[in-house]
Amino acid sequence: MRSRRISGPSPTQGDLGLSSPERAEPAFDDARPRRAAATPGATPESAVTIATLTQTAKAVLEGAFQPLWIRGEVSNFTAHRNGHWYFTLKDQESQLRCVVWRLDNQRMPASPDDGMEVCLFGRLSIYTARGEIQFVATRMEAAGEGLWRKAMEQTRRKLEADGLLEESRKRPLPLAPRRIAFITSATGAAFHDVVAVTRSRSAATELVLVPAIVQGDGAADSLIGALERVARWNACDLVIIGRGGGSREDLWCFNDELLCRAIAACPIPIISAVGHEVDVTLSDLVADWRAPTPSAAAERAVPDHLALVSTVARLAQHMRASLERRARRGRQALTMTARHLTLTSRQLTERAAARLGHAAARLEALSPLATLARGYAVARDADGAALVSAARFAPGFPFRLVLRDGEVQASTVAVTPGAPQGAPPLAPRNAPGASR
Repeated sequence: MRSRRISGPSPTQGDLGLSSPERAEPAFDDARPRRAAATPGATPESAVTIATLTQTAKAVLEGAFQPLWIRGEVSNFTAHRNGHWYFTLKDQESQLRCVVWRLDNQRMPASPDDGMEVCLFGRLSIYTARGEIQFVATRMEAAGEGLWRKAMEQTRRKLEADGLLEESRKRPLPLAPRRIAFITSATGAAFHDVVAVTRSRSAATELVLVPAIVQGDGAADSLIGALERVARWNACDLVIIGRGGGSREDLWCFNDELLCRAIAACPIPIISAVGHEVDVTLSDLVADWRAPTPSAAAERAVPDHLALVSTVARLAQHMRASLERRARRGRQALTMTARHLTLTSRQLTERAAARLGHAAARLEALSPLATLARGYAVARDADGAALVSAARFAPGFPFRLVLRDGEVQASTVAVTPGAPQGAPPLAPRNAPGASR
């Protein structure tokens, strides 16, 4: 702690606008009572206001102490609706009221919890409205990883609740991207490392730098803006976002909630490559693929040209062998089908011939010509209608007899009803067994 000695008048009196005490004067000097009465606060008549006293004390206190670090345990933490933080910092013997203004706590990873041991950097002051000493902090560090771990877990839970950490939503990376956009610092070593790896693996892959701030104030907004530019451009196959190694504070922007959501919303597959292998950020968890370093990201994104040529040749050989096997199996199947069809057509022909012969025999048996050929004749009238009943005939009725080899014109001489000679008698129509 630095302090300074103030020479001359007393600070309190000086800040009150008082003159310095003079040397002792004779006890019977008539001017002394008049001077005491004129000094502010020396008599009830010259009493100073509380506001004047506290403002003077504040000026003296702030002038006496330079900004410094203090350590203690947080108690009674309150986040006011105006954004300011109020709490008490205490140790085993004393306690001190503290405040962190909204503009300052926005740069801190998270608010402290009661019972957490923290170090505060700021200045000692007086809250004049109450006349209380307070410590106005502008920086805060917790013992170990307390504040940082808390802030990261809070953001992680939000992202996880929205499903942004699910493996099922992550997209496959392109096999051989033609153009890659790398969002990083234009002056950092990470870009040069990625360029070297890319050139050594494939001369056909184009790498485009999209510059952004990668640490400090405004870094998250800069990275989000770079992602939006890449999405509007929409002319690359893959995006790498990241930077080289650094401290926890240097890499903290890659844990920003809005940046993580922008990575998840990007329409192009993304590789996150932040820091060294031991560094894991929320951007790594949200991206489609996490690379331990920028160089590893380039190795994953860009296939080795010689290895790719060898892979293509091997795949072509496998494809050729597969096509030959399929063609061979196809020829065999076609031959077997042709044989089956030949045997079937021979069997179908035989069955069709048999059915045709059977139908012809039945047709022959039912043909009236066959009946005529057996010695029968058909009597027809002048209109050609068959005369099948004796009742149709009468003496002198003309008709034609159709024989198997011609016709005979005839007329009826007499009609004899009854069954033909030599034929069984016809059963009555209503007799049992008679044909209906």
